[in-house]
Amino acid sequence: MNFFGGSSRLNGSLFLWLLLAVLCAVAAVGFADGIAKLFDLWKKEEYSHGYLLVFVTAFFIWMRREELVSSATRGLGNWFGLALAASGMLALLAGQMSTLHIIEHYGILLVVFGVSFALVGFGGMRVIWAPLLLLAFAIPLPNFLYQNLSSQLQLISSQLGVFVIRFFDIPVYLQGNVIDLGIYKLQVVEACSGLRYLFPLMSFGYICAYLYRGPVWHRAIALLSTIPITVLMNSFRIGVIGVLVDRWGIEMAEGFLHDFEGWIVFMACTAVLIGELWLLNRFARRNPPSFQSVFGLDLASGGKKVKEREAGQRSTLSATPALLASAVVVILGAVSAAALGEREEVIPDRTTFNRFPLSLGGWQGQENTLEQRYINALKFSDYYLADYLSPTGDWVNFYVAYYDSQRSGASAHSPRSCMPGDGWRMLDLQTRDMPGIAVAGQPLSLNRVKIQKGDHRQLVYYWFQQRGRVLTNEYLVKWFLFWDALTRNRTDGALVRFTTPLAPEETWDDADARLQSMVRQVATNIPDYVPGYP
Repeated sequence: MNFFGGSSRLNGSLFLWLLLAVLCAVAAVGFADGIAKLFDLWKKEEYSHGYLLVFVTAFFIWMRREELVSSATRGLGNWFGLALAASGMLALLAGQMSTLHIIEHYGILLVVFGVSFALVGFGGMRVIWAPLLLLAFAIPLPNFLYQNLSSQLQLISSQLGVFVIRFFDIPVYLQGNVIDLGIYKLQVVEACSGLRYLFPLMSFGYICAYLYRGPVWHRAIALLSTIPITVLMNSFRIGVIGVLVDRWGIEMAEGFLHDFEGWIVFMACTAVLIGELWLLNRFARRNPPSFQSVFGLDLASGGKKVKEREAGQRSTLSATPALLASAVVVILGAVSAAALGEREEVIPDRTTFNRFPLSLGGWQGQENTLEQRYINALKFSDYYLADYLSPTGDWVNFYVAYYDSQRSGASAHSPRSCMPGDGWRMLDLQTRDMPGIAVAGQPLSLNRVKIQKGDHRQLVYYWFQQRGRVLTNEYLVKWFLFWDALTRNRTDGALVRFTTPLAPEETWDDADARLQSMVRQVATNIPDYVPGYP
C-alpha cells in the first residue's frame, strides 16, 4: 500500500527518515539524563572536543553516503543490530537504576551501533564502522580509571620534566610529584598530568589514521604514538616551566603564560603527529605518492558508484524488519526508563566524625586537618584525621574519608595510587587477614603496605568499607558500587587507613604490633560513622 503517494522509492525513503527521526527523538528522551551529564563532562578541558567528534562522525558518514547505500545488505547482520540496540536499552535501565551515568553513556554507543547494523547490515557497517567508532573517544573514562591513569602520568611527567631541568645544569630535587628548585617548589598536579592533551590528541590521531591512505601498520603507529608524544611533550613543558621559574620567578608557572604554554604544546603535538605520518609515507613506502594524495578528504570510494552509474541504477536505503524491531525495542526501553522515574539515592543516617573519640583504649589522639587543596581534590563528604599516641609513646596516624555518594565521580582515592605521588616507594603490598578482629560483623582483611622514602620507613594498613562490606581490591569496590547502586540504591562508602613510622632500630613486626592494636580499637567504633547495611 502506498501511504505517501509518488514513487515507491520516495515512499520508502520518506518512511525511513520519519522512522529514524522518531528513533532519535525517543532515544534522546530516554537517555536525557545521561546526555545532560555528558554535556557537563564535555565542559572539562580533557573532554571539550566531545562536541566536535559528533559532527566529525556525521561528516565522515555523509562523505561516504553513496558507497554506504550501495554496500548495505540484508541478513544476519541486521538482526545483530537488534541485539546491540536491546543491550543499549538494558544499559539505559541499569544506568538509571544504579544512578551511574557512565553506563548510560556506553548504552548510547550500543544503540547507535545497533540501529546502524539493523539498517545497513554487515556490508554497510564495513563502510561506516570506523567513523562510528570515533564516538567512543567522546565518552569520558570511568572516574577510577581516570584517577589511576592521571596518577601514573603525573609521576612519569615529573621524572622526565626533572631530566629536562637538569639538562640546563639547574639543581633540582624530585619528591613524588613535587619538583623542588630550592627557592620554589612546583607541584605536578592532576591538571598537569597530560590528559588534557592525551584525549584530544588520541582523537585527532584516530582521525588522521582514518584519513591516511596507506598500510594498516602506518595507521596503527599514528594512533598509538599519540601516547608517547603526549607524555614527552608534556614532560618537556614541565621542564621548561621549571627552567623559566628558576630564571624569572614563580610567575612563569601561573596565569595566562601557563595556559598559553599548554596551547603551544598541544599544537606542537599535532605537528609532530602530522610530521610522523609524512615520514612514514616518504620513507616507509617504495613509491611514495604525494602527501596530499594520501591525506585527503575525498573519502568516497568510487568503484561501486561508477558501476551503478554505468548501469543507470540508483540504490536507496529502506527500513528493514530488524530496524523496525529495533525501533520497537528502543521505544519500549525509553518508556520503561520514563516509568522508573528518577531514583533518589538513599543516603544513610550516620554519626559525623567530629564526634569520633580521641581516647581509644589507652591511645590518646590529636585531631588534624587537611589543606583545602586536598579537600577539593578528594571530594569526600566527611573525613577524620588524627595522630594517636599509646602510653608507651608509639605513634599511629588514623585517616578515614567518607563519601555519602560515589555516583558522580567522587570516590575514594586508593593509597596505592596516592603514595607514589608523595614520593614514597612501595616495597611490598600484601592482603592479610586480621584474626579476632571484625568490622560491622565482617572478618577484617586489609592491605598491608611497606613504604620507604629515603631513610624513612612506614607501614600502612588500609581497606575500603563499603555498605557493610570490607574490601581490599579496588576493582571489586567498583563492581559492588554498581551492584549496590542497582539493588540497594546506595553508593556510600569509605577508605580507612592507618600509618605508623618505623624507628631505625625497629622491625616491621614492631610496626605490625602497634597497628593491629590501634585497628582493634577503631574496629569497634567505626560502624557508627561508616554505615553498614541493615
